[in-house]
Amino acid sequence: MINCHKKTLDNGLRVAVVILPHLHSAEIAIYLKVGSRHDPPGKEGLSHFLEHMLFRGTADYPTTLELETAFEALGGSVNAATDADSTCFYARIHPRHAAEGLGIFASMLLRPTLSGIEVEKRIITEEALEDTNEKGEDINPDNLASRLLWPDHPLGMPTVGTLASIAGFTEQDLLEQTARYYVPANTVIAVAGDIVPEAIFSACEAFFGGWNGPLPPEAAPAPENQQSPRSMFVKDMDSQITLQVAFRAFRRGDRRIAVSRLIRRVLCGGGSSRLLMSLRERLGIAYSVNASLSAYDESGCFAVDLATAPENLTLAVKQVLLETRLLASEPMDAEELERVKQGYFFDLDYSRDSTYEMGARYGWGELMGVFTTIEQDQEESAAVTAEDIMETARELFAPPALNLVAVGPWKTPARREVERLLREYERDYPSPW
Repeated sequence: MINCHKKTLDNGLRVAVVILPHLHSAEIAIYLKVGSRHDPPGKEGLSHFLEHMLFRGTADYPTTLELETAFEALGGSVNAATDADSTCFYARIHPRHAAEGLGIFASMLLRPTLSGIEVEKRIITEEALEDTNEKGEDINPDNLASRLLWPDHPLGMPTVGTLASIAGFTEQDLLEQTARYYVPANTVIAVAGDIVPEAIFSACEAFFGGWNGPLPPEAAPAPENQQSPRSMFVKDMDSQITLQVAFRAFRRGDRRIAVSRLIRRVLCGGGSSRLLMSLRERLGIAYSVNASLSAYDESGCFAVDLATAPENLTLAVKQVLLETRLLASEPMDAEELERVKQGYFFDLDYSRDSTYEMGARYGWGELMGVFTTIEQDQEESAAVTAEDIMETARELFAPPALNLVAVGPWKTPARREVERLLREYERDYPSPW
């Protein structure tokens, strides 16, 4: 079993040190529970923008160049990511210099200069433009599906924000967002590698011990009032149609999440998975098919993504819905279920060799209150039966949870046919749901 040492500082900052003595690199990951769902109305994208601004310089490293080279001097490279409900700053670093790396991160989080706002606006505007077509319409399937899943709620807004909201950001906005959410009680630091725990705890006390701030406000819950399938079609000048079939899924911590992980692998977990065999190997209408599972405090999403030629849109939708309905109505073959489980167990074992994955498991898991060990995940998944798969799939893929997005050069007859398929799915789906 992996050896992890944890400590909570007096200011509420939680620190986890994951000891991986067989590795020659270390990972520092700092997780904060703030993302796009915490952006104020009219300030969509503020959390993402703030994450970017912390790279523009600090009181100790006034420029981006000085900040980047400081990490490089320790054998590392630094990056960050913002999603709907969390922000993570992370760096691979040499184990001997992990404490020094924490000092640089402390400078970023506690002493940013927030300079160069107008330059960063131009950068983020370019990022946002990647998600728009020639008419200025959003063509990012994730953004569009989120809008269907959670209309008129921050979870339904793009993480990067809108062109209008980005243009309106001010230094005061950044200061207020920092004061609300960049506080120790809202943060977990995870360090994984060949590390001495006490050295990390001492460094965190030295660099972060004087950090303080009140608990942040709770995010507004997302209502779940969808009653029937929804769809959205957006025109884009491309050779293919990008399709996402997204189901409103289970909240974080729900017991069915473990079963959903296996369902994702059944559908898109590898070359032998059902949708890969159907859409690529048998029909030849998609090069790749992917499935993703996300979960929030009160809701979640299970999404299937693929791209196909316009003439194949209807057939692709039909096959995806056929597979979800089959999982909801017919028990899996025992051999297939065992093969899927075994693949998952292998991946869990592989994760022991990844400082990033260990940081995420112990850091993000602690932050969100859903931490489990690899052994617990293995035990929980091993107990899943074919009946569990069918019962969970019946709830997961129910028509009131279904949302479909198609982006590309679709034709009106194909759209009508897809909408007919959605009505048939609602009519024929095994009940009760």
